[in-house]
Amino acid sequence: MNHIIIWVISFLAIAGVIIRPFKVTEAIYAVSGAGMLLILQMIKPLDAVSGVAKGIDVYLFLIGMMLLAETAREEKLFDWLAAHATRMAKGSSARLFLLIYIVGVVVTTFLSNDATAVVLTPAVAAAARSAKVRNPLPYLLICAFIANAASFVLPISNPANLVIYGSKMPSLLHWLSLYLIPSICAIVVTYFMLYITQRKCFKDKIATEIILPDLSPGGKTAFIGIGATAAVLLLASAMDIQLGLPTAVTGIITTGIVLLKAKKSPLIVIKDVSWAVLPLVAGLFIIVEALSKTGLVQHLTGALNTAISHSSTGAVWLSGSAVAMACNLMNNLPAGLIAGNVLQNAHAPELIKSSVLIGIDLGPNLSVTGSLATILWIVALRRENQEVSAWTFLKLGSVIMTSALIAALASLFI
Repeated sequence: MNHIIIWVISFLAIAGVIIRPFKVTEAIYAVSGAGMLLILQMIKPLDAVSGVAKGIDVYLFLIGMMLLAETAREEKLFDWLAAHATRMAKGSSARLFLLIYIVGVVVTTFLSNDATAVVLTPAVAAAARSAKVRNPLPYLLICAFIANAASFVLPISNPANLVIYGSKMPSLLHWLSLYLIPSICAIVVTYFMLYITQRKCFKDKIATEIILPDLSPGGKTAFIGIGATAAVLLLASAMDIQLGLPTAVTGIITTGIVLLKAKKSPLIVIKDVSWAVLPLVAGLFIIVEALSKTGLVQHLTGALNTAISHSSTGAVWLSGSAVAMACNLMNNLPAGLIAGNVLQNAHAPELIKSSVLIGIDLGPNLSVTGSLATILWIVALRRENQEVSAWTFLKLGSVIMTSALIAALASLFI
């Protein structure tokens, strides 16, 4: 009976996060679900604390990235970058679309998918304003889809990668041998599917006479801080150090230096950071901790072992596809935690691990709540007075994600 109650509460909480009734923040539903599990004693307080603690590295990572993004936005760095990108487009909306996509690939690869959602989205919105684009949404969609499609180029491209492998992270060269070709497939297929589905926007001309604003000293410092963060993350990844603390430290230091130079109050940045994301993630981790008490990991481990014994090739397609779907039911971070435990218990071969990681990273392109990056993107969109319904995203995602997932999984056999 307790297991049924856990499943019902978890389902309602996750459904609330996905559907967002009454237009309140997603965090309310995740925290409410976690609170109900505690009140009804479906999970012990110590187990709940343990679940929250598993996300410490993620919280630190998000704090650093959100501070960097808000500081850069405050110092008009995004407006400066947007003006240059729009000038390079030379009046071509298709060229602007490609430029934004390439930038998205670079940001995701070296700063993570969450950074793309937080940092790139306001920059693209600024570019659309600068170019006098009639409908900016097709360009903004790039930020969401490339954030997941390019998130397994490097280990640091997605915090979920660290969750899957845990302490057994492959070396950088071995990682590239596993994921470079699947990443290229996912990135290229996602671009062409996005291009095809958004082709109507390319009929519109964009402004060519773009005024290039001066970059303030604070904007230059924020730019250097973002570059330094990318370098620190690469170094931390190479040294097998968790990414959360380095990101938080570089974000806080950059914000502090910028504010000191500009003689501004820290409240200017702090008040506009989307802090609700942190309790949202914590609530999801508690829900997953409760679900794990129902024997979920053991059942999934048994199912995976059975699939592998029947056909390793079939297991690759089944595990990658199943995990991709699961991400959209419970978000890819908690799904990654469960999948990581299952892979360790099952002693799965490397090809299976690769298919699961691709499913965890690419699967969230199906729905608006599949990954934390997409949720952060939705939050950023609201700040730009843009809205995307869950149904609209799902229709797009069903075409774009499915095509890219098939291509990436198929490339594992090359």
